[in-house]
Amino acid sequence: MEYDWSAGDLAFRDEVREFLAAKLTPELRRAGRLATSVYPDHEASTEWQQILHERGWAAPAWPVEHGGCDWSLTQHYIFQRESALAGAPALSPMGIKMVAPAIIAFGTEEQKAFYLPRILTGEVFFCQGYSEPEAGSDLAALTMAAVDDGEDFVCTGSKIWTTHATEANWIFCLVRTSRTGKKQQGITFLLIDMTSPGIEIRPLVMTSGEQVQNQVFFDNVRVPKANVLGRIDDGWTVAKYLLVHERGGAAAPWLQVMAQDIATAAAQQPGPDGTPLLDDRTFAAKLADLRIRTEVLEILEFRTISAMAQGKNAGPASSMLKILATELSQKLTELALEAAGPSGRVYQPHVTMPGGPIAQFTPPADGYHSGADWQAVAPLRYFNDRAGSIYAGSNEIQRNILAKAALGL
Repeated sequence: MEYDWSAGDLAFRDEVREFLAAKLTPELRRAGRLATSVYPDHEASTEWQQILHERGWAAPAWPVEHGGCDWSLTQHYIFQRESALAGAPALSPMGIKMVAPAIIAFGTEEQKAFYLPRILTGEVFFCQGYSEPEAGSDLAALTMAAVDDGEDFVCTGSKIWTTHATEANWIFCLVRTSRTGKKQQGITFLLIDMTSPGIEIRPLVMTSGEQVQNQVFFDNVRVPKANVLGRIDDGWTVAKYLLVHERGGAAAPWLQVMAQDIATAAAQQPGPDGTPLLDDRTFAAKLADLRIRTEVLEILEFRTISAMAQGKNAGPASSMLKILATELSQKLTELALEAAGPSGRVYQPHVTMPGGPIAQFTPPADGYHSGADWQAVAPLRYFNDRAGSIYAGSNEIQRNILAKAALGL
């Protein structure tokens, strides 16, 4: 099977490169370079989304009639790859990449007309209300109640690990509307205005010191039934559809950039014997292994793109790619931390551009930091990346899916 770019693909690549060179300011590139997790600085991400929206590229995967691009799957991949290579900050995925496709697939015409254009502009900014204190990987065990009360549901309960809840003005939630039948039944997908009375947000301080995630409490929050996405009691269908989009995307380009950054840093960082760390055979072997794995991942992504271009369903491939990408990312952040050496053990969040406030930290008045910028970023990325194998369905769950769908076990 051939995976060479066509002349049209190369012309599109050049177009993307010209756009990125013209529109990515030094400040935006800095936000991408110094991001400490998959969630970049909120203001930089919002600014970049507005620039992309002006070009019509903020949501290229959407149908054209809703503001998307008439791109081939190959062009989508090229755009993500070139964005990674250029150091563009990521966009928040909850609106554009997650709930919007679900709205397009399951929403009423009124819902599409209200939410989609506002998601594109950033006027509507979503967070995700899935996990609960007692319902994480076993999401169907959720208990947040939505009681029928005429034209509304009255919602009581809590959601946890809610990224950017303090920035969001809407949240998409899975709620329990019935307790009959299997636990996957009786779940409804609701769109809830975060300004509704009865909502309280409590930030969670992560091991990195960042306050990006939160616990959200709902105390008799009234939500119009018009905000149900899909059918009442059938929210599990919507949730499964959304999770495929959450697990999808091109991870290899971002990981290849991470590996190259490690190689560049290790060529300048002294090793145990005082020579460049990249000359250390043990370290070099670890890096070479991970770089080979990123190439393999890219080939697997190419194969999936090729299959989808022929009208085939990605199926269990999305689970496989999610496992490989997140675990490879964790290995790369481990190696980056090793390369950072003593300066990577110093807590210096003021050098970075995290996805949220840093709790209980006062930076030096003169802005001093030990080592290079990347050495300050390395430990925070390491801590944040531990969650990669848990979110979007834990990797253990993904292996169960593969065992059943691909191996018939």
